Amino acid sequence: MSTAFESYDLSGTSLSNRIVMAPMTRSRAYGPGQSPTELMAEYYAQRASAGLIVAEGTQPSAIGQGYPDTPGVHTAEQIEAWRTVTDKVHAEGGVIFLQLMHTGRVGHSTWQGRKPVGPSAVQAKGQVYTHDGMKDFEVPQELTAAEVEQTIADYADAAKNAIEAGFDGVELHGANGYLIHQFLAPNSNTRTDAWGGSPEGRARFAVETAKAVTDAIGADKVGFRMSPGNPFNDIDESDRADVEATYTALINGLAPLNLAYLHQMEVGGYRDFTVQARKAWPTTFILSPFTGQEPTGPGELQLVDDGTADLIAYGALFLANPDLPARLAQNGPFNTPDQAKYFGGDHTGYTDYPTLNA
Repeated sequence: MSTAFESYDLSGTSLSNRIVMAPMTRSRAYGPGQSPTELMAEYYAQRASAGLIVAEGTQPSAIGQGYPDTPGVHTAEQIEAWRTVTDKVHAEGGVIFLQLMHTGRVGHSTWQGRKPVGPSAVQAKGQVYTHDGMKDFEVPQELTAAEVEQTIADYADAAKNAIEAGFDGVELHGANGYLIHQFLAPNSNTRTDAWGGSPEGRARFAVETAKAVTDAIGADKVGFRMSPGNPFNDIDESDRADVEATYTALINGLAPLNLAYLHQMEVGGYRDFTVQARKAWPTTFILSPFTGQEPTGPGELQLVDDGTADLIAYGALFLANPDLPARLAQNGPFNTPDQAKYFGGDHTGYTDYPTLNA
């Protein structure tokens, strides 16, 4: 049996195994003011056998919303609704962190009522989905130095709200072309002040945000997700030397904070950097491994056995298999995810996937 099924101490929080449910946007926050629903509580409670659940990307402020029907954690209404989710997960013996995701320049004025914001006034190529159909990304409003500081404070406040809502911790989303990643990447951050201009400057927003959140709720309750080289949402990190310099600066800035974990979402061709990052990181290292076209499966458990990672994260396979650890333990069978039901909709393709003993 793989060591991935053994218990694990995550900065003082006991996990029943080393299998992580990765954060996945599902766009079903139909409650008032983008609040979670009872259906969302059922969805996460069904998956409480994960060692750790990282709940879906959640906006830390109204301007941080990038997609329809994604939840927030910046109002009393949202906090109360999230408490229903965390209570149900804890009742099932689970551990759950909340991912804080500010989408930055890839948001849209359709639901924000104002232009999205970003590190620089650089429009991303591509389009975003809205209830009115696909729309081109807009030129974002460049954050002033004072607004950068306020955005960091928004993250810290959202982290405190998450703890009030019953979460065991938070994960800062520094990947997939969202705000923190936009500060890291040279094509979206063209600033020449202290928040840009060099690998260390571009990494500063991420580090300062992590510091503020750590001060707010404690390092043992904070994780950070990164994805070096990820081109999603028009991020250009094609200069390998610059990527390694930037993410080395990021790791060097985050390491002294003694965060609960670093979560790397791996892209193709970066396994060597994954190994370097794992060696450099002083606490728990979570890996969402790159597997090509196939979802992460039983074969990736060996990455825990050989020490490449402390914990292994599963996305699509967890979406379709609420009892995934049990299925992994016996090498399947596995339900197939219904991609047409990934975003929005009702319980179908969400809470109706069968378990092994159903």
